[in-house]
Amino acid sequence: MDLLNTLVDKGLRRESPTREEALAVLATSDDDVLDVVAAAGKVRRHWFGRRVKLNYLVNLKSGLCPEDCSYCSQRLGSKAEILKYTWLKPDQASAAAAAGVSGGAKRVCLVASGRGPTDRDVDRVSDTIRAIKEQNESVEVCACLGLLSDGQAERLREAGADAYNHNLNTSESTYGDITTTHTYADRVDTVNKAHAAGLSACSGLIAGMGESDEDLVDVVFSLRELDPDSVPVNFLIPMEGTPLAKEWHLTPQRCLRILAMTRFVCPDAEVRIAGGREVHLRTMQPLALHLANSIFLGDYLTSEGQAGHADLEMIADAGFEVEGAGEVTLPEHRAAARGGGCGSHAGGGVCDPVPAGQSAAPRPAEEPRTDLVAVRRRGAGTDLAPNA
Repeated sequence: MDLLNTLVDKGLRRESPTREEALAVLATSDDDVLDVVAAAGKVRRHWFGRRVKLNYLVNLKSGLCPEDCSYCSQRLGSKAEILKYTWLKPDQASAAAAAGVSGGAKRVCLVASGRGPTDRDVDRVSDTIRAIKEQNESVEVCACLGLLSDGQAERLREAGADAYNHNLNTSESTYGDITTTHTYADRVDTVNKAHAAGLSACSGLIAGMGESDEDLVDVVFSLRELDPDSVPVNFLIPMEGTPLAKEWHLTPQRCLRILAMTRFVCPDAEVRIAGGREVHLRTMQPLALHLANSIFLGDYLTSEGQAGHADLEMIADAGFEVEGAGEVTLPEHRAAARGGGCGSHAGGGVCDPVPAGQSAAPRPAEEPRTDLVAVRRRGAGTDLAPNA
């Protein structure tokens, strides 16, 4: 297929595909999905070999959020029967993080619900970061606390944070349909604040919210322009009690095409399979490892994931290996010049802006698999052992 050969050549050169080429990946048929995976897999292996980076989530504060993000079980007005608790103490969070590290996680992601941290919250999270680093100085710590105010990213960096996550989630044109209590521009501003403070920026998307192919391409090209080191690809977990509980638009094959398109657009970035892989990829998860070089180990914020030992077995059985603590995740040119452009320009320039596109109608809903959605009842905020 000429399209795939062209995209492989561009990916190996760190050159951006055209918007039309990205859309064409999403439009390929299920009959061609293995060809798509094989092509994107060449780009993935060129930049990341057969390594898989493991990340572990610690939910520092669950529920009780004043924002109205329609996809989120912690949102204002959510009726989802999730765990709800206020801030974990630094020693509790550190103990939770240690479980993930012992399971093979190289990065710990500290997440707290809310619009954004107060200065006291930043102090609290800074104490937690230091506690985690005291236990294991080689572990990477990524904070995800919402919208940042001036100076907060710098304080997190001084406390030892390595990265900051704030996802764009969906395209700018549809963002207002998903969230009304803050804007797309607010999210972009926070990613830029993380970059400016010297933190490794982590920003991704959520697929399966009823968006069009054009929306998916828009958000991935916007991410390329923002140039995060890590791009998490979440697949909506339609939690009962949230506005998007009935949104079941994803098949395993569509998830693979979305991951492949993301890899072609962001060839040398860490592409992470994030929330929802068990729900939507199901038995096709091992194929996704040929596209993404990073996954979350164990459970998510408010839902349960695949058993940690099953993740490790899946990685080994698929012929991949867990990335070691001493290995550098990013390709040399990105690791040496973090935040210096999208990686496709020798001088660290910026990418061309995303061209405008026409919107397409959402795909028809798939049969709901509510049996695969399990609310988290173990780990942080409980007396039960975590899944790691």
